[in-house]
Amino acid sequence: MTSKTTFAVPGNIDTLTGGYIYEKQVLLALRRKGWNVTHLSLPDSFPHPTEQDTSKTAEALASLAPDEPVILDGFLTGAMPPAQLARLRAPFIAITHHPLAFEAGLSSERATQLKQVERANLARAAHVVVPSRHTAKTLITHFNVPAKRITIAAPGVLRPDLQSQEATQQPHILAVGQLVPRKGHNVLLDALAQIKELDWSAQIVGAASDPEYARRLEQQIADLQLNQRVELTALLPPEMLSARYATATLFALATQYEGYGMVFAEAMVHGLPIVSCDGGAVRDTVPTDAGLLVRVGDAAAFSGALHRLLTDNPLRLRLARASAEHGRGLPTWDDTAKAIGEVLEALCPQS
Repeated sequence: MTSKTTFAVPGNIDTLTGGYIYEKQVLLALRRKGWNVTHLSLPDSFPHPTEQDTSKTAEALASLAPDEPVILDGFLTGAMPPAQLARLRAPFIAITHHPLAFEAGLSSERATQLKQVERANLARAAHVVVPSRHTAKTLITHFNVPAKRITIAAPGVLRPDLQSQEATQQPHILAVGQLVPRKGHNVLLDALAQIKELDWSAQIVGAASDPEYARRLEQQIADLQLNQRVELTALLPPEMLSARYATATLFALATQYEGYGMVFAEAMVHGLPIVSCDGGAVRDTVPTDAGLLVRVGDAAAFSGALHRLLTDNPLRLRLARASAEHGRGLPTWDDTAKAIGEVLEALCPQS
């Protein structure tokens, strides 16, 4: 395989969040499979680009060879003005983790604008890669993307060296996700405040992508008198995060919406029972026998699910065993890259 392609990603591809992890792992796996992939690093103000960064990005894309396919990060197809993205002459594959218009906390005007932008840009894509059936259905229904131009390439997993284990002392609840409203950490905290009578500790690991929201979470922890039981932790390198999964009792994330939810796959690889909400692709990602799902935003229901897993040992162990079984069947990053490589081959078939 000698075909050339460019993978255009705004910001730091080493950022430890789901979308960036997906794209870095796909880039590395495509190279292992023999693709000549150039990483094009673009300005970091996406998904809310400054005018200057939009101009720089358009110039960089316009300079690419017109006969070599390009893979575009979803921030680009979701936020680049269509007239600027049209300067890209090469056929492109859009990787859409979830539509930017569906991010929590947007004004209706901003959500409408983002939806119009993404619909226009996806209409020009030679193909669209998504992580889940849910995202595929969303693009077909709300963004007019034909099903024949969509490929599902579920995220891969890295098998941990450490083995999950049932906690022998205080039960520990692990949540992993950016400190942004969509991840629902405020709902998790309200739920935890309702089960203070039980013995547990909790840790929320995630980048403070929304500093104001992160400050509100810190204040909420203080107001709920959870300082001695809940720890907010910045992003951890993979080996340290894997160790946190391995020693947790259960995984809990009160997310409002996911295009897939890579942290759930990580939890299952480590054999953790899961408590989450039924927003977006979570129902597709978390099997019914591996976790308990409640309504989005329902702190009382979330608290009830946590209470069940912390007090019903047979249930928790049954869900943990099912979670581990599903984890063993999850794809690798080479599997993910194989699906994307087939899309690339269709754009530049080999002799």
